[in-house]
Amino acid sequence: VTLLGPVPSALISCGRAGGKKNIITLAWVGVINSSPPMVSISVRPSRYSHPIIKETGEFVINILNADQVLLAEGCGTVSGKKVDKFKQFNLTAVQGTLKQAPLIKECPINLECRVKQALNLGSHEMFIGQVKEVYVAEQLLNERGGINFHPYEWLGYFGGQYFKVKPLDLSLGYSLK
Repeated sequence: VTLLGPVPSALISCGRAGGKKNIITLAWVGVINSSPPMVSISVRPSRYSHPIIKETGEFVINILNADQVLLAEGCGTVSGKKVDKFKQFNLTAVQGTLKQAPLIKECPINLECRVKQALNLGSHEMFIGQVKEVYVAEQLLNERGGINFHPYEWLGYFGGQYFKVKPLDLSLGYSLK
């Protein structure tokens, strides 16, 4: 067990144009660069989503709030080889700017990504994706167009358990003076 966390538990959506779309729950998700914005996801090659992401070069990171924990658990325990997870879990696939990977409408934050590099690290292959577009639910936007994360408790994962991650009411700067 890797004891680094909590980390986000996110739904990663992928698909082929005109073909089946899929969702995989991942906790190996992170920010790796600011400019240009880059993220990483790590997927086992045996997973149904792996060849789809590898072939299409697209994926969407769909961020969950803590109330959506059953979606994370459900999409993470059923294989897309056997089940259409969008239908099974009553989720809506929405086309964004990517040609093949859909957004999940029910998730409050979506990051559309194009694969820039793939690294086989052993048990997982890490896909480094450049964030091409970000969608944020209207209820999270403040009057200045910024993001207010306080309406939700966010879903985290640590040591094989789900956690509620709640924003603190603090006003902090980026560095000490």
